[in-house]
Amino acid sequence: MSVTVAIAEPGQHTEGPHWDHRTNTLLYVDLLDPCVCRWDPVTGERDTFKMACSPGCVVPRESGGAVVAAGTRFASIDFRTRRLTTLAEVNHDKPTNIFNDGKCDAAGRFWSGTMGKDSAFGKFEFGAGSLFCLHTDRTVKKALGGVSISNGLAWSPDNSVMYYIDSLQFSVDAFDYDLSTGTPTNRRKVLTFDPATSVPDGMTIDTDGNLWIALLNSGQVVQVDPNTGTQLRAVKFPTDRVTSCCFGGPDLDVLYVTSTRVNMSAEQTLQQPLSGCVFQVTELGVRGSPGMDFRG
Repeated sequence: MSVTVAIAEPGQHTEGPHWDHRTNTLLYVDLLDPCVCRWDPVTGERDTFKMACSPGCVVPRESGGAVVAAGTRFASIDFRTRRLTTLAEVNHDKPTNIFNDGKCDAAGRFWSGTMGKDSAFGKFEFGAGSLFCLHTDRTVKKALGGVSISNGLAWSPDNSVMYYIDSLQFSVDAFDYDLSTGTPTNRRKVLTFDPATSVPDGMTIDTDGNLWIALLNSGQVVQVDPNTGTQLRAVKFPTDRVTSCCFGGPDLDVLYVTSTRVNMSAEQTLQQPLSGCVFQVTELGVRGSPGMDFRG
């Protein structure tokens, strides 16, 4: 395998990469320099959509443009007109919460979860967040409460299992998933991590059903079989602070990995100057499942 820098200009806290197969571009967000970015790997051009509040994740919209979970609202983005339009709002009882990671299921519902304000950046508010689902009719349902840092999501290739990370549980949980209704049930832990060394952050899944999990603080993305808990391989990066990952490229065989420079000292930043960049991993010998669009 080969690890190289895809986007060399570092962000503050790059997150939520998502490959848009319609435009062959990579979408991602920066939570602290609040913006949504759309990057073309062929031309190297990057379109930056500045935000007034912190975006947690972004997905393409089937009807055009994209949908972002930012602050406490789901909103559509029109890159052409530079217009942001609110679709729904959440956490009316906790207005300081902010959205974090998320993605769409195979039916086009947009799942994203919240966390207590600043909890991603060192000030934890345990159990303040929730996991929400924006349905295609734009209604929102709360699926889980008591979440600390809502993070990675993935679905098994047959869509019968939903995988979910609450980072401060230091685990990957699985649910039985009813795609017809968007209902997760029977929550159980399938993977656990050592809190002293690794914080599970964003994740994706390959066509073999193996999870790829970004481990904040340990500088690696690990490939794990969720059925056995076996780690199959680990990909190391020139920063300890990787945040999330997705498969992209025309053949979905490139792993894109985001990173952060939040809470790094001047000395750490000097030692790891590529922190905050977006990386790409090639020659992995696997392909990813395509990211889904929001269909509402």
